Parts: sequence; structure tokens; C-alpha cells
Amino acid sequence: MEGDCLSCMKYLMFLFNFFIFLGGACLLGLGIWVIVDPTGFREIVAANPLLFTGAYLMLAMGAMLFLLGFLGCCGAIRENKCLLLFFFMFILLIFLAELSAAILAFIFRENLTREFFTKELKKHYQRNNDTDVFSSTWNSVMITFACCGVNGPEDFEAIPHLPYSALEKAIPEACCQRELQSREGMFVNKEACLSGTERFQNRQGCYTVILNSFETYVYLAGALAIGVLAIELFAMIFAMCLFRGIQ
Repeated sequence: MEGDCLSCMKYLMFLFNFFIFLGGACLLGLGIWVIVDPTGFREIVAANPLLFTGAYLMLAMGAMLFLLGFLGCCGAIRENKCLLLFFFMFILLIFLAELSAAILAFIFRENLTREFFTKELKKHYQRNNDTDVFSSTWNSVMITFACCGVNGPEDFEAIPHLPYSALEKAIPEACCQRELQSREGMFVNKEACLSGTERFQNRQGCYTVILNSFETYVYLAGALAIGVLAIELFAMIFAMCLFRGIQ
């Protein structure tokens, strides 16, 4: 009976990790294709910071799942205690990292307020200075989401870091409307925007825009995270049971 249970667990673990292996291979292949594809899709991804970051995250996740599934499959089917132990340690590290991230996100959630971002923007933002990481990141966010500041263009009225000419009002170029929401996108009317014509400016604050964009995915992401943690926990239990059952 004990042998039958061990054999069943072995094949269930193999099947479980085989699907992880296939999923990782698909993600890895898709990530590589997006990054190296010569047909022009690469330029679209490179022009959008979010898509660019997402492509590399997909590549990293695919490689990790590919390796994880391979270790689990080989360890289960060959009944190799060394591979099973390595699989368990790998899963444990990922589990602890995800758990730590969740705890830190809960602890520092109060920092993700409108007031916090407004204070940081007014303190560190240097308008069109793209050599500054903070300013460059904010400019990319405002261009990508077609928004301006945290609350709106009024956030830039009290930013004294760089003087602006008589033509330019307080808002930076990143707040001007573009035909395509990327750094390479042509301005609708840059001069009118910088001179204060509101219809050529993005007037909505980024905090509201981004919150509305991701609000529908928050609960889904939370449920998915709990599901992933539960799967990882069961994978560790199966690996240890199989490890101890192998003579």
C-alpha cells in the first residue's frame, strides 16, 4: 500500500511539474520572440516602457518556471533525492521571497498614498532632466498613461529645480498631448501646450489614471498570488514526501 501511494505521488508530481515545464517553455519562447522579433514588434515594445519591462519579466518568469519544472520532472521520474532536494530548496526560496514581498507591501502600504507621491514629486522632480532617474521615470509614466503630475498640472507650480523660459509654463513637456503615447510620439501642439493652452495638455493626475487602470486587476492579482503560494506549498510537501519515501 505504501509503495502504491509513493508511486501515485511520483506520477502526480511528474504530471504537475510537466505542466509547469510546458508553461515555462511557452513563456520563455514568447519572451524571446518579443525581444528579438525583426518584423517591427520589437520597436513597439521598446517604445513603451511598460511593455518593455513586461517582456523581460515574462522572459525571467519563463526561464524560472522552465528550470523548476525540469528539476521537478527529473527528480520525480528518476526518484533522484538530490534533484528533489534542490527542487524543494528552489521552491522554498521563491515562496519566502513572495511571502516577504507581500509582508513588506502590507507594512508600507500607507506610503502609497496620493500625499506621499505628491510630496516626493515636488521634492525630487527636475522637469525634462532625463539624466535624473526619478525625473526620467516620472516622464515615462506621464507619457505612457497620458497624465500629468500626481493630482494634475498644478503639482508642478511649486517645483523650483530648473527655471523655465517665458514660453513654458509650469508643466513639463511630458504633460503635453501626443499623437502616440510614447517618447517618439509627435506632439499635438507643443508650443500651445507649454504656453498654457489646456486643450493641448493632459489635465488628469497620474494617481487617478493609474489607480483606475489597475483597480480591476487588484483582486485578481491577490487571488492569483494566494493560489500560487498554495501550489508552491503543496509542491514542497509532495517533494518532501517523495524524498522521504525513496529508499
